[in-house]
Amino acid sequence: MADSPAPAVDLLLLRHGIAEERGGVVPDAARALTARGRERTAAVLRVLVARGMAADRLIASPLRRARETAELAVAAGLAPALELAESLVPGGDALEALPAWLGSVAAANRPCPRLLLVGHEPDLSDLAAQLIGAPPGALALRKAGLAVLRLSPQAAPGQANLRLLLSPRLLLA
Repeated sequence: MADSPAPAVDLLLLRHGIAEERGGVVPDAARALTARGRERTAAVLRVLVARGMAADRLIASPLRRARETAELAVAAGLAPALELAESLVPGGDALEALPAWLGSVAAANRPCPRLLLVGHEPDLSDLAAQLIGAPPGALALRKAGLAVLRLSPQAAPGQANLRLLLSPRLLLA
């Protein structure tokens, strides 16, 4: 008897909130969320929790602004815990790590588990575009914006379905 296929997984891609400007005295990796960025991101996360978008696993870039965004997500109840992954830093290769991450949440053995990745632009949008078979630059995530894709853990690039692409303005309207 053949193994049943793994359930579809929702992949949530969340861009970090508004952070300190580039080019100042603070190194890029240490740029923090601004007060406005923390407020707006927390408000977006509250809406996502209220809409039932909780994730089974959250993995974030270790850069401060993404880590702070992920910490806010955990505090809001969007995910149970925070994990950090170097493959989510700008220029990292999240696509290589994605099958293992998707497989880990698919093993939860419930209908449509969710994996939440918190990272940077243009990396997250380029990952989403590659997964749905669109050219690089076809999508763009705003700060604290969210993309939701549905795919199987074994999906090849081009086989995911884009379910939602939400800006903070739309989420907070």
